[in-house]
Amino acid sequence: MAVSALHLELAFSRPETTLSVTRGAARLMLDMGYAPLLEVCLPNGRRADVMALGPKGDVVICEVKSGIDDYRVDRKWQEYGPFCDAFYFAVAPEFPQGVLPDEPGLIVADGFGGAVVRDAPATPLAPARRKALTLAFARLGALRTIRD
Repeated sequence: MAVSALHLELAFSRPETTLSVTRGAARLMLDMGYAPLLEVCLPNGRRADVMALGPKGDVVICEVKSGIDDYRVDRKWQEYGPFCDAFYFAVAPEFPQGVLPDEPGLIVADGFGGAVVRDAPATPLAPARRKALTLAFARLGALRTIRD
């Protein structure tokens, strides 16, 4: 039985795919020495799918894309750059990577882990913004441990 392109697109746009890629990207961040938090609200009102703080204080944001439609309708990812040192798309192995722009980094992930396919260009944060983001990140992490 042949599988249609529409059926494949629907199969890879489900919440399960988002959850799997998010989990894999977070596990990759851990493996790389970063401390990740999921669904972090930024000062501009946007929400980062994965935000991670590195051992040297660098901030990474991963925007999870579950399918082509998710990527095409969501252009807010361009507003994350001012709040991180490095920005990545995180996608499932089946995602057609050719539709993504070349500038951001690229992570391919599943529920078990991930791999950096393309490094993100470094765009260092201003010291005052880094301090504010780091404090907000630490407070959010601490508050989440109390709620859970």
